[in-house]
Amino acid sequence: MTVTHDLIELYGESDALGIGELVRSRQVKASEIVETAIHLVERLNPALNAVVIDTFDLARSLGSGAVGDGPFAGVPFLLKNLGTMWKGTPLTFGTPYLKDFVCTDNSEIVRKLQASGLVPLGRSNTPEYGWCITTEPRLYGPTVNPWNPAITPGGSSGGSAAAVAARLVPLADASDGGGSIRVPASCCGVVGLKPSRGRLSYGPHDADLWFGCIYFLCNSRTVRDTAAYLDVVAGNLPGDPYHAPRPATSWLSGLTERPRPLSIGYTLTAPWGEPFAPEVKAAVENAVALFAGLGHRVEEYDMKTDLQAAWWRYNDIIAVETFTEFAQHAAFVGRPPEETDLQPFNWSMLQYAKTLSATQYSASIGAVRKAGQSIAAELATYDVFLTPTLTQPPRPVGYWSMEDGDRERYLARWSDAAFMFSHNISGLPAMSVPLGMAGDDRPVGIQLVGRHGDEATLLRLAAQAEEADPWSSRRPRICAI
Repeated sequence: MTVTHDLIELYGESDALGIGELVRSRQVKASEIVETAIHLVERLNPALNAVVIDTFDLARSLGSGAVGDGPFAGVPFLLKNLGTMWKGTPLTFGTPYLKDFVCTDNSEIVRKLQASGLVPLGRSNTPEYGWCITTEPRLYGPTVNPWNPAITPGGSSGGSAAAVAARLVPLADASDGGGSIRVPASCCGVVGLKPSRGRLSYGPHDADLWFGCIYFLCNSRTVRDTAAYLDVVAGNLPGDPYHAPRPATSWLSGLTERPRPLSIGYTLTAPWGEPFAPEVKAAVENAVALFAGLGHRVEEYDMKTDLQAAWWRYNDIIAVETFTEFAQHAAFVGRPPEETDLQPFNWSMLQYAKTLSATQYSASIGAVRKAGQSIAAELATYDVFLTPTLTQPPRPVGYWSMEDGDRERYLARWSDAAFMFSHNISGLPAMSVPLGMAGDDRPVGIQLVGRHGDEATLLRLAAQAEEADPWSSRRPRICAI
C-alpha cells in the first residue's frame, strides 16, 4: 500500500490510545497503521539507530488479522532488546555473545500486551546487557538523540525513548534497574514511569530480579498512554515475592480527577558529584513554581540518606547478579563468555564479582535494603518528592561509553543519576516528566516520587502539569512529522 502524507500526519499526531480508537472505530485499518509505522522506521531509523532488530513480518501478520478491542488495538510499538520475552522473536541483550538467542516463550507482561492489541515492529537498541545510562552497544552502534545527534538519548531504554520522541511509535517497552526508564525519558523529552516494587510480575521465567530492584513499563509521549499501559500490565502471579495494592479505579480513569492539594518536597542539592547544572536548577525551580501555582504546598528538603555509599553497595549486587545471569546464558551458548565477547566495562564487572565473598555480598544486600528503607522513611512525610531526573543536561555521546574497563571510574560518572537508583532500592514509584529544556535541543526531565503503591497520585499530578505546560507539541530535529 502507499503511505500517504495525511496518514503519516494522523499517525504522528496521535498517541497510542488515539490510534487504538481510530482502529476500533474503523476510521483506519490496523494494516494501514502498521505500514505507516514501518515506512517511518525505514525512513528515519538510519539516522537514529533506535530499532536494531525488525519484526516487520510479525507486525504485518498481526495487523492484517483481528486485533481485538483492547485499548491499544493495532498500535505499533517496540520491544526492548533486553529481558522482555515475546515468543519467536530474537533477543540479544545487545551483546554478540547472545546474537543467536530466540525467545521460546512469552513473559507474563507480554501475554498482557498481546491481549491489549499492541503490534511489535521490532526491538529497540540498548547498551550491552543494560547497565548503562547511554545506548552505545558495540554490536549495533550508538542510538542518537532525535533532538541533537551529538548528545545521548540516555539508557538503557535509549532506543525506546528515542523512537517515541521521533514518533516512530507512540510508546515502547522499557525497563529500569537504575534509571533506565526515567533517564532516557529525560534525555529525549518523553514520559517515563518506574512503578512501585511488586506492581508487575517477573514471571513466569523469574521469581525475582535484583531483589525487587528491576521494574518494567514503557516510554510514551502522554501521561494517559502511560496510565493505560500500567492498567494493562499490572498484576501478579501466585507466589510472586512482592505485591503493591491496586486502586479501586483504573489509573487511566483516575486521570479525570485532579489531585487534591498535595504536600510536595523538593531538593536543589545533588547527593554527590557536581552541583545541579544551572539549566537543571532552573527547570526544578520552574516546576516547583508551576505546582505551587496549581495550589500545592511546596517545601525544600535535602535527603539525609548516604546515597553515594548505597550506590557502591548496590553495584556489588549488580556485579554478582550479572555474573550469575551469564552463567545461566552459558548453558544456551555452550561456553562461558570470554573477554572478547563483551565490552570492557561488562568484563570488569564479571571479574569484580569473583573477588566478592559470600559475606561481602550478603552485607551489601543488607546495606542496600537498609538504605531503601531509610529513603522511604525520609520521604514519607510528603505526598510527592520532586528532583531533577538527571543533575546535568544530556551528556555527549561517548561520555558513558562501556569501552571504559575501569569499573570504579566508569561508575563514578553515574553521579548525574544519583536520584535514579535510589528509588530502585526504595521501591517507591518514580516518574520523569518533560517539563524542562536546556536551550532548544536538550530536554531536562523532572522526577516525581510517590508513596509505595500510589502511582495514581503521580499520574494525576503529571497530567495536571501536562495540561498546564503542554509538551506534546514539541518536535525534535529527527521526527516523523
